Amino acid sequence: MQPVPDAEIVLRWCHAGLDALAAAREEIDALNVYPVPDGDTGTNLYLTMEAAVAAATEADPHLREVVDAMARGALLGARGNSGIILAQMLRGVAEVLRAPGVTLADGRALADGLARAAADAVGAVAVPVEGTILTVAKAAAAAAVRHAARQDCDLPGVALAAARAGRAALERTPDQLDVLRAAGVVDAGGRGLTVLLDAFDTVLTGRRALPAPRPFGAHTVPSPVKPVAAVTPSSPAYEVMYLLDAPDDRIAELRVRLGELGDSLVVVGGDGEWNVHVHVDDAGAALEAGIRAGRPHHIKVTHLLSAAPSGADRDGRVIVAFAAGDGLAELFAAAGGTVVATRPGHRPSTGEMLEAVERGGAGDVVILPNERDAVPVAQAAAAELRTTGRRAAVIPSVAQVQGLAALAVHEPALPFDTDVVAMTTAAGQTRHGAVTVAAREAVTMAGVCQVGDVLGVVDGDFAVIGDDPLAVATEVVRRMLAAGGELVTVVTGAHAENGLADGVVQAVRQTHPEADTVVYHGGQPRYPLLLGVE
Repeated sequence: MQPVPDAEIVLRWCHAGLDALAAAREEIDALNVYPVPDGDTGTNLYLTMEAAVAAATEADPHLREVVDAMARGALLGARGNSGIILAQMLRGVAEVLRAPGVTLADGRALADGLARAAADAVGAVAVPVEGTILTVAKAAAAAAVRHAARQDCDLPGVALAAARAGRAALERTPDQLDVLRAAGVVDAGGRGLTVLLDAFDTVLTGRRALPAPRPFGAHTVPSPVKPVAAVTPSSPAYEVMYLLDAPDDRIAELRVRLGELGDSLVVVGGDGEWNVHVHVDDAGAALEAGIRAGRPHHIKVTHLLSAAPSGADRDGRVIVAFAAGDGLAELFAAAGGTVVATRPGHRPSTGEMLEAVERGGAGDVVILPNERDAVPVAQAAAAELRTTGRRAAVIPSVAQVQGLAALAVHEPALPFDTDVVAMTTAAGQTRHGAVTVAAREAVTMAGVCQVGDVLGVVDGDFAVIGDDPLAVATEVVRRMLAAGGELVTVVTGAHAENGLADGVVQAVRQTHPEADTVVYHGGQPRYPLLLGVE
């Protein structure tokens, strides 16, 4: 078997780690009681990893370029205390893996990278505390180094040793921090790190981590957690974050000054690029310290003491929709949505979603992902919006036709919650299908398909294989209508044959005359037809 290139291993881990954080994000947010119980650790880790993945994916497919891009992407996109620590850990791993002659094959490079990551993370925090992500990082690194010292050292073995040790260390965190023990939870940042360590083990071995919530000794991960800790009037009033362009020799003075001003200080980076996080009472002084050191930018100041302003006081309602084709974009826009265009093979980012929200206005936000991969992105965007006091909801639409159905019942005059329930119900009651052409030989639920076969999709699964697009489309609609339906939606793609949609409409009229049909031109590139039944 041909070995997988090191760069590909890292990229696979990046994507697996991001997916795993997406799945665990809400759980980790619920665990967040330290250092500030603001319920955003999972979201911050996800957004940081998302920035790392986006940069690594765009890099040249060589180990040095991939890890350098991963580390820089995380540094520039890091969010929150935990995200900045993760960015520094990724930088530590990159520093080891980018060295000439390094290969992942024997596992020693991974062990060295984890050790460097743990040391750099501890060094980046002004006052390291046991029972946090730092504790988990040190335990995982120590176990990896021990395994790497064995004569039979191998990469999967190092990854497994690190993952197991990280889990064990996480289990002990409530015994190291009183606030965790009082809440009966493990550390949120440490939990996030175990998710990433488990993802590396999964990529290398195929083992799957147990689904969350999961027990850790006497402590069980609850969802949601009711924090026993709280931000008090004696706590610093502001969280200040900014990127900083500054010479490396100016950072020591910056650390001292920010340490005098507040707590939860983390400064990470190098080679003239830094990411700064601190909790202070005087946000202006924290920014002035950055100005004295270099050029602060991408500044974010969050008031920690005041309650978030109510989104109910905002005017309007912003509906953001992912659209897979020009025609679909026009449909969503005509129905009042702010559109995020997608393209095949491109995973939309949380940043793109947030930019669309800002284009749409300052009201409450409803997000229509309209594809399965976009759901965790939309959820992360909604969580980020809630930290600013805006009400935000995600309609769990996993297909374009479900988004169309949801927008069809959208009523701005209704109360926010009532509108969201109506849109969610409409999307959930819409079965979705599609017709496409196989680009490669594959094993599907309908059997083995060959290149050029016409494939019919029903609710996300390949269910029909044929050689005639109309016959396949008709069979897909027949199966979706088997449980009943009042409206069949047909959305034609960029490469739909002339007469294909008309043939589907005629077939529906002959077999289910009680069902209405509607045809739209969607312009999507991958699927000649998208089909929906409400």
